[in-house]
Amino acid sequence: MVINGKTMLYGIVGNPVAHSLSPAIQNAALADRDINGVYLPFPALDIEAAVIGIRGLGVQGVSVTIPHKESVMAYLDAIDPVAKRIGAVNTIILQEDENGKSLIGLNTDWLGAVRALEEETCLDGTEAVLLGAGGSARAIGFGLLERGVHVVLCSRTESRGRGLANELGCPWVSLADWQQLSGKILINATSVGMQPNIAVSPVPARILPRFQVVMDIVYAPLRTRLLQEAESAGCKTINGLEMLLYQGVAQFEQWTGRTAPVAVMRKALGDALA
Repeated sequence: MVINGKTMLYGIVGNPVAHSLSPAIQNAALADRDINGVYLPFPALDIEAAVIGIRGLGVQGVSVTIPHKESVMAYLDAIDPVAKRIGAVNTIILQEDENGKSLIGLNTDWLGAVRALEEETCLDGTEAVLLGAGGSARAIGFGLLERGVHVVLCSRTESRGRGLANELGCPWVSLADWQQLSGKILINATSVGMQPNIAVSPVPARILPRFQVVMDIVYAPLRTRLLQEAESAGCKTINGLEMLLYQGVAQFEQWTGRTAPVAVMRKALGDALA
């Protein structure tokens, strides 16, 4: 691709962003679809100033990451209803019409989780146990509810867990009471099992045969102890890269109106990790 006066600009805003895998997968997708665009990391401490720059420069699409997913909402022109319910935005789209430029906030984290799950199983009317009560659990929980899944939230901290469960309108179970856990799908939306603490799992291996599908949002390592034990129990497993991939797929399709080259993006993601 030759960068010229017609090259469209995309990027990711956060702090830090140098480690982000998004430039690798989005630039691969832009090149594959022969779109004259480039996706860059934009480290930003001041999200208000960053949004002013996005608007002024006409950046076509932006990913938003830590620590700005919540604070950015105050500076956008409109928020998608699901993103508003989640309380976080990870995607900005620039819309231009006769009235000027508008920045629209979306959340594709939940879309990434849901699409990764739908590649392996039907979600309608199923029951999922969701481990965690942080931002990822919040996005995934609302996403599952959008797809008609019956969610049971499970966490260590009662106050935070019950608070999120009340917002979701679903039951809460203490992780200490893991004997109660069962369902079709188990999702780990915590950091348990992430490097360097790779020898731990959020739940005992003996409960895993109760589930058909086990998903872990941790991708470092790619095969967490939870996923290894789930495979041994005969479960279908979904690693953390799938959610990361499909939230990026949803972003690309929102920004460009084109079908994303999923295989190309998956390869770029794997190459970047390697």
